[in-house]
Amino acid sequence: MGLKEMFNVRSPFFAPKGRRVAVCAIASGWALFELANGNVFWAAVTAAAAAWCIYEFFVVFDPENYKDPDDG
Repeated sequence: MGLKEMFNVRSPFFAPKGRRVAVCAIASGWALFELANGNVFWAAVTAAAAAWCIYEFFVVFDPENYKDPDDG
């Protein structure tokens, strides 16, 4: 598995809104947890991941990107 596949959030798995909200909430919560424990580096890393997910899942979201290519 290459980097492209590892960071692909445009997967049919993320088509349901609940999953997208859960991923963003967990990443944001983890960033706050790390910040509260004084781990600024890991807080920044997880906050960046949360921001990227929010951008991909809600700002530039297109349902066509989340369809299974095997369904035709």
